[in-house]
Amino acid sequence: MKKTRRLFIKQSAMAGAGIMLSKVAWTAKSYNNIIGANDRVRVGVIGFSDRFRGSHLPCFMNHYKELNFDIVAVSDIWKKRREEGVTFLKDKMQHNIIGYRNNEDLYNAETVDAVLISTADFQHALHAIEAVKGGCDAYVEKPFAETMEDNRNALRIIKSSDRIIQIGSQRRSGQNYKAAANFIQQGKFGDITMVELTWNVNQPGRWRRPALVAQLKEEDTDWRRFIMNRPFENFDARKYLEYRLFWPYSSGMPGQWMSHQIDTVHWFSGLKHPISVVANGGVYFWKDGRKNWDTTTAVFEYGKDDHQFQVVFSSRMHNGDETPAEIYYANGGELNLITNKISPKGGLTANMAAAMNMKPNLLPEINLSDVAEKVVASANTGGDVLTSNHIRNWMECVRSRKQPNAPVEAGYYHSIATIMANAAVRTGYKATFDEATQEVMVNGKPFKY
Repeated sequence: MKKTRRLFIKQSAMAGAGIMLSKVAWTAKSYNNIIGANDRVRVGVIGFSDRFRGSHLPCFMNHYKELNFDIVAVSDIWKKRREEGVTFLKDKMQHNIIGYRNNEDLYNAETVDAVLISTADFQHALHAIEAVKGGCDAYVEKPFAETMEDNRNALRIIKSSDRIIQIGSQRRSGQNYKAAANFIQQGKFGDITMVELTWNVNQPGRWRRPALVAQLKEEDTDWRRFIMNRPFENFDARKYLEYRLFWPYSSGMPGQWMSHQIDTVHWFSGLKHPISVVANGGVYFWKDGRKNWDTTTAVFEYGKDDHQFQVVFSSRMHNGDETPAEIYYANGGELNLITNKISPKGGLTANMAAAMNMKPNLLPEINLSDVAEKVVASANTGGDVLTSNHIRNWMECVRSRKQPNAPVEAGYYHSIATIMANAAVRTGYKATFDEATQEVMVNGKPFKY
C-alpha cells in the first residue's frame, strides 16, 4: 500500500507537469528501484569473499540499522562459499538469506535494490555492468577494470543509467586525505614536483590460498562463468582462488595496491591519467608458479602544458611491514600521508635561495587532521575507519541519489593508470595513452591481453 501510494503521487505529479507516461516506463522492476526515505534497502552480496567478510560486512554493520539497510541475499558460483555465505549472513542478520547460484538468477529474482561487489579483480567492471542492467546500485571493489575494453564499456553503461556506483577507493572518504586534497587544490602547496608511492609486505602467504585450493573441485563451481570474457583455458583452482598472482585475471601489484595510491594523485592534482609509464621488476623471490611480479618499480610522467611531474610506485613482497607510503613533494616542502603532516622539509631555504638571488620557499608545519586515520592495507581489517566512512557514504547516496565520494569516473581513471603500468610490465615498452581512442598504447599498438 505504501509503495502504491508513493507511485501514484509520483505519477500524478509528472502528469500534472505535462510529462507523458507510458506503460513501459513503470514496470515492476523500475518501480522497485524508487527508494523512499523510509523504505528498507535490500542488499545482495556478489561474491562471498575474504574482502566482504573481513571489511565490507563489519563496516556495513556499523551503519545498516541507522540507515535502514538489510542484507537479504548472496550470490556465489562456488557451492561451498554460497552455502557458507547463507549460514554466516543468516546468523549476522538474524533472518533468512537467499543463496543464488549466479548473478543472473539474483537479478532476475528482483529481490535486491543494491549490491556489494568483491569478486576477482578482472570481474569488477563486468559485475558492475550486470548490477546496473539489473537495476541495482553497487559498491564496487577496486581495481575497477583490468582492460580498457571493460573500462570503457562499464563507464558508458553506468553513465547512461541513474544508478549510484561507489568505487572502493576508500581514501576519498578519509578526513586526512580530504584535507590534503583541499590544501593542494587551493594552491597552498605550490606545484607538485614529484610523488613517491610505496607498498611493501613480507608475507609468504599473501594472495596464496593453498588449503582452499585443495578443496575446490570443478564440478562444485562454474568455471566458464568465472572466466567471463577472458580467453578460455581449462579449469585451474589456483587461478580461481589465487587470481591475483595470474594475468589476465589480475595485474597484481598495480591493480591491487597502486590503484589506491594513484587515485590520490588524480584526485589531488585534477589530472585524469599519466602521460607515460615505464616499469621494471620480476618474480625475484617467491618462485611458486606465479606470473605476476613480486617486485615492481613503475615510473609515471604526469602533467600538462608547462607543468609536469614524476610519480614513482615501488612495491616488494619479500620485505616490509605493510605501511603504505604516499609523499608529495613541492619546492617548498612535502605533504606526507604517513605522518599526515605538511612540512617545510626539503624546501628552498634562505641559504639555498640566496646563491641564486631568489626568495626562500618554505611550507608551514600543518597537521592534516586532528586525528590521523590509519590506512589499513590488509584485506581482513575488521572494519577500518576509511572503509567504514566510504561504505556509509555510499549508503547515504543510495538514499539521497547524490554522487558518492568515488564515482565511476574515479574508477575509470585509476584503471587507465593501472592498465598502463601493466602494459609496461607485460611488454617492456613505454606505455602511453591515446585520448582520441581511449586506448593504452605500447609500441604504436593498443595493449591487449
